[in-house]
Amino acid sequence: MIYLNFSDLNGEAQERLLESSKKDVEQKFGDDIRNYAKEHCANFEVMIEEEALRNLYSYTYMFNI
Repeated sequence: MIYLNFSDLNGEAQERLLESSKKDVEQKFGDDIRNYAKEHCANFEVMIEEEALRNLYSYTYMFNI
């Protein structure tokens, strides 16, 4: 669960969440994505970024107002 303040929805908070999501994706699926990228001549970093954005929807957010 991710706790956020309602007033903390600025660009910096969004970047922090995206970086956290990237780490999660790379930890869980990094080897699989890396192998896929090599086989299909794709950019690994772009694929991690795309999966990190999708991964943000799987988080549970708790907002403090």
